[in-house]
Amino acid sequence: MTKVSPLAPAAFPSLPVVGGVRFATAKAGVKYKDRTDVMLAELAEGSVIAGTFTRSSTRSANVLDCEAKNGRPATGRAAILVNSGNSNAFTGRAGVEAVETLAAAVQTVTGIDRHRVFTSSTGVIGEPLPHDRIAAKLGELAQKLSVTGAEEAARAIMTTDTFPKGASTTIIVDGHPVTIMGIAKGSGMIAPDMGTMLVYLFTDARIAHGPLQATLRELTDRTFNAITVDSDTSTSDTLLMAATGASGVDVTRSAAFTKALHGVMLDLAKQVVRDGEGATKFVEVNVTGAADDADARKVAMSIANSPLVKTAIAGEDANWGRIVMAVGKSGARADRDRLSIRFGEIEVARDGWRAPDYSEEDASAYMKRQELEIGVDLGLGSGRSTVWTCDLTHGYIDINADYRS
Repeated sequence: MTKVSPLAPAAFPSLPVVGGVRFATAKAGVKYKDRTDVMLAELAEGSVIAGTFTRSSTRSANVLDCEAKNGRPATGRAAILVNSGNSNAFTGRAGVEAVETLAAAVQTVTGIDRHRVFTSSTGVIGEPLPHDRIAAKLGELAQKLSVTGAEEAARAIMTTDTFPKGASTTIIVDGHPVTIMGIAKGSGMIAPDMGTMLVYLFTDARIAHGPLQATLRELTDRTFNAITVDSDTSTSDTLLMAATGASGVDVTRSAAFTKALHGVMLDLAKQVVRDGEGATKFVEVNVTGAADDADARKVAMSIANSPLVKTAIAGEDANWGRIVMAVGKSGARADRDRLSIRFGEIEVARDGWRAPDYSEEDASAYMKRQELEIGVDLGLGSGRSTVWTCDLTHGYIDINADYRS
């Protein structure tokens, strides 16, 4: 049995029912026997669906199909079908045929237009998807659809994840409750360039595709595009959000809705980092004083992705010289003599030199914590960025050296 990450939440959250959404799961044997590996979500008539996707040049057939369907008129019901164990990526024409066959099969079994069927696959790259095994389970899935199946759905989409990921919130808009709920999977190959991994968000709010798509893009950059485990962008990264409109509440101009959605997305994004393959430390990197926000982002990601920084964190070594290295190689504008670095509240370097009151003993003690903050101020301007990452341990090697066996 897979050992659960030491950074995992105490328990899976109690997720609320979202009007207009039903879930079902099944064991299709895509890769492993006797493992729940398929999830179907049915979305009520008129549900609006938006999404963000990987910008990888080798993205999967599923991603390309979802991109093509994103923005289609919200007529009739819709569905999201997800399998784990096989990514259906780098599978040529066979991958396209698998997607088309599954969408048509969903239409046959449920009556949902195949053009409103969104599919995702996650797992091994380069192996044909045994889509017939998934299609054979669609009748069972259709019969099992339930409004309370979100947790099982979150478990069905896991690959190397050690725990299922879910988050939700309910807010009041114009005197009426609006619910937002989401599930995600992700543990390795995490350096999103869109949304991330696989993420599915659901709300009973009413909002048109244009505003929802714009909001997702903005919030993705501050959440899923601000995390990294290993600097590797997946071929299959997909984020889909469905707004069923069941509450009847229009949130098009609601700042409260945007804030609440940001909270749910950030919660899920951080859970992905907490489940980073082999991770034992959760790290927040804050960069301030950059020439602009873009430069701050370069520096933050350079630090968060550096194998030397991440291994020092794993070894609980207060080696701030590696932070200096990561800043210097980032490509952002930097001035050695204006640079300051801190671990939590401990100032370790100031104005390009070790801080006068720096204590190696205090810094080393801080590094033993499970949750850490690295702060860097470039002293050049008002640009800032925050990203989240984890350490790099031998556990990451163990998982990925044996991934296909």
